[in-house]
Amino acid sequence: MDAQQRALAQKIYLYLAALFITSLVVSNLIFQKFFYWYPLGWELFGSPLFELSVGILPYPITFLITDLISEIYGKKKANTVVIAGIFASFFSMGILWLSNVVPALPNSPIDNATFSKVFSLSPIAVLASMLAYLSAQFIDIKIYHFWKNLTQGRLLWLRNNFSTFSSQFIDTFLVISLLSLFGVLKWEYFWGLVLSGFVFKVLIAALDTPILYLLVSIFRKKFQLKINEEIDF
Repeated sequence: MDAQQRALAQKIYLYLAALFITSLVVSNLIFQKFFYWYPLGWELFGSPLFELSVGILPYPITFLITDLISEIYGKKKANTVVIAGIFASFFSMGILWLSNVVPALPNSPIDNATFSKVFSLSPIAVLASMLAYLSAQFIDIKIYHFWKNLTQGRLLWLRNNFSTFSSQFIDTFLVISLLSLFGVLKWEYFWGLVLSGFVFKVLIAALDTPILYLLVSIFRKKFQLKINEEIDF
């Protein structure tokens, strides 16, 4: 790989990291709004199937990106992005806390009560999400590379889905548990929310497999990578 290709690879990695961090931080900011995704009228443990937080919408993107980075740039670069995401999330939590403490002016378009109602729970969500996220993402990367090494870089669909299914269940279970423990969510909806979130994430993971294949194919063609070969910089 020449210097120009290496510079391009670094730039793309930076953009992928930016998308990853933005998706993660935004998911923690918007989590308090809930919606129906394709309402079927079914229920799980008293909770309507696919009654979901809008925070779940950008979150699957993070797992697609870590799988892509794992495939093209390797385990070390994927772990680096995860750690950067943790730092960005805790930094955003500090900014939210400070913004909530600062009193609003009388003529402020958003008063203290409105701002607090929307964002006061965000630090709790960030904390719960980070504890779950830290476990899930590292497990996702570890399982991904286990299957990658076992299959010698083949069967991309297998490691993409197996790693995501396992890590997404852990993430969903932990974040709903912590939010229920902190009193943000009611325990009576626990299993319904866990299973709805997990099923939704599984469906999205299955749908993003062709996207991962396409992106990996583009990367391999652009940087002349062989199967199981990674970009090192």
